[in-house]
Order: sequence, then structure tokens, then C-alpha cells
Amino acid sequence: MTVRETNLQIVEAPARSRGGIPWLLADIVMLLGAIAAIVFGAINTSVWLIVSGVVLVLVAVFVAIGFYMIQPNQSAVLTLFGVYRGSDAKPGLRWANPLYIKKKVSLRVRNFTTQTSKVNDARGNPIEIAAVVVWRVTDTARAVFGVDNFTNYVQIQSESAVRQLARSYPYDAFDETDVTTLIGATSEINEDLLVELQDRADDAGVEIMETRITDLAYAPEIAESMLRRQQAAAIVAARKKIVEGAVLMVRDAVAGLEEGDADHDSIALDDDRKATFAANLMTVIASDQPTNPVVNVGTLSR
Repeated sequence: MTVRETNLQIVEAPARSRGGIPWLLADIVMLLGAIAAIVFGAINTSVWLIVSGVVLVLVAVFVAIGFYMIQPNQSAVLTLFGVYRGSDAKPGLRWANPLYIKKKVSLRVRNFTTQTSKVNDARGNPIEIAAVVVWRVTDTARAVFGVDNFTNYVQIQSESAVRQLARSYPYDAFDETDVTTLIGATSEINEDLLVELQDRADDAGVEIMETRITDLAYAPEIAESMLRRQQAAAIVAARKKIVEGAVLMVRDAVAGLEEGDADHDSIALDDDRKATFAANLMTVIASDQPTNPVVNVGTLSR
């Protein structure tokens, strides 16, 4: 018996089939013999030859029903009176029991893009997300008998998995560097989506070969405000770097004036002069606009 069941689930098994060419030649010879018997029977008024010829014609027609063609990367699922009898994936002209029902299933690689879904991320922000899924059938028995329509099943489960993924991660973490985000950890997100979808597709005998996020953005109603937030965060980070660099430059400048070198005498600065010098230099370095110098020709107090 070719049927094997695991937990009431049918698993693919090889079918009992034969190469079609020898059977085709035999069927042609049988048909020619039947025609010859009918012709000679009619000439010689032999009822026995005519009946034999008719029987041979019926047998030849019955045998011809058992022929089917398998293309490369294609398989035929064979059933007999509702019982699974195996799968035949050998390409070419094939022959099996004429009573078998043959359902062909493509084993070729397929891909599709999910519909762009609007869903809330892990922090409740509405986002729009879509993914491309690359898949193929690896178990024809489960593909045909495990689910009602395996193509539709994979598409629906893919969209469900994409939605579940979007709810599991935030779109962006801004200043939090230790948080996995949809936009920042692309490889990890794609891998998680593949694992999630493969777990769902096993019931349909399908292998998920690749998943990749193709469309990811904030929903239109919050996109503008989130863009301003990202710009503000970028400006703050840039100004912080500028200030840190300016502080180091001012310290080096003050230290250089006070220490001097072999060719230049040191310049002693009291606390007030240091404060004024540092404030002016910080203004020049950290300002995002050109500064106009103010020359003080008097004392510090006037």
C-alpha cells in the first residue's frame, strides 16, 4: 500500500506508474489488430472476428485513458475511488491504471507580493507594510489533501504573518539602540517572517524559500509628524556632536595659549578672560550662522 499517514495527515509517496511509450506502441498495435479483425470479419462474414475486433477497440480505448503527460517540475497526484495512491513526478509520457484520477500540481518556484496592509506596530503607531514571498510545493499530497486550496492558503497566511510581524516590532526606536526595529534590522525581520510563515505553510506541503519586506512606511495620517520627529532627533544628535567637538577645541585653544611653545610666549589668562574667550570661541564654532567679530579695544568691563 502506497499511502502513509502521520497524525491523520497524508504524506507524499511514489505512485505505481509506467513509462508511456511502450504502452502507446502496444495500444497502437492493439488498435490496428482490432481494425484488421473487423475488416476481415466483414469480408468473410465472420461474427467471431467482428466481435473480437470490437472488444479489442474497447480495450485499446480503455488503455488510452491511462495516458498522461508530466512536464518538468510537475507532479501528478493519483487517486482511486477517493483513496490516495501516490504521486508521480517523472517527466514525459506516463501510463497508470485508467481508473486513477490524475491531478497535476506544479513544483515550480512561485512568488507574489502581499497587499499593502495598514496595521499598528508594537508601539501602537499605524504603519503600512507589504512583503514578497517566494515559495514552491514540496509535498504534493499535503498540498492537495492538507488544505482546500494551497495557493490561496499560502497567500492568506502570508498576509496574516506580515501583520503579526508588524505588531511584534516597533517601526523605529529613535534613540534606543538596543531595540530591534522594522526599519533598522532588515535581515533579522525577514528571517523572522520566513520562520513564522514556514511554520504555517507546513500543513500545505509548501517550502518558503525567501521572504522580504518590500513596502514599509508610516501611515499617511502620522507620516508628516513622524518625519518632523526624525528630523528633530537628527538635528539634536548633530548639534550634540558639534558641541562636543567645540568643547574639545576650546580646551585645546586655552591650554595652548597658557602653555605656549618654543617660538611663542605663553599668554596668561585670568578666570574672567578664560570665560570670555571660551564663550566667544564656542559661539563661533557651534553657531550654524556666520559670526561677525566684535573687537573690544578697552577693558573687559567697558
